[in-house]
Amino acid sequence: MAKKATKKEIEEIKKRFLERYESAVTELNYTNLYELLIAVMLSAQCTDKRVNIITPALFEKYPSPQALANADIDELKELIKSCSFFNNKAKNLINMAKAVVENYGGEIPLDSKELVKLAGVGQKTANVVMIEYTGANLMAVDTHVFRVAHRLGLSLAKTATETEKELTKKFKDNLHTLHQAMVLFGRYICTAKNPKCEEECFLREFCKSKESFKAR
Repeated sequence: MAKKATKKEIEEIKKRFLERYESAVTELNYTNLYELLIAVMLSAQCTDKRVNIITPALFEKYPSPQALANADIDELKELIKSCSFFNNKAKNLINMAKAVVENYGGEIPLDSKELVKLAGVGQKTANVVMIEYTGANLMAVDTHVFRVAHRLGLSLAKTATETEKELTKKFKDNLHTLHQAMVLFGRYICTAKNPKCEEECFLREFCKSKESFKAR
């Protein structure tokens, strides 16, 4: 069984993440809150690179919640078909836009509790939007953050929600930067397969389980 990181180790891990990724932001391309929400929704089980290929045409055709609320679902599916789970995401995007128009006067609500009421928006998506757009002191756990947290012994939790709670409690502040740091670290260094332990990892000595923790 993997060991948990000590308090001293957690402080050092946090310090190194903040030093290395002090100005880290999402790699998703967007120009406003509406575009950010769509990009984050599409990014579930899909790479940011793929989302950035899809979104320019999508944003051009549906530049507002009103336009998206009235979208033809088959036309929308055609635009996002190279994204995983595109059928379900197309339905959620239209229903999200309809709710924004009907319940929020066409403005995306900048509040985690309100965001999760929208179709296709779970806690992780809501937190990512708040982290990116407002710098909110929140943690969001995607596959990268989950993997990194477990390999470094920051969490042994079985679910993303429980992992989020543990990271929030242990790190306390600078959560928005730490979230982005863990995403980028997991995406480029602490990868699911063939992590770059020897050549690039600046947290090698804190790794508890690179051999035993299975990529998810």
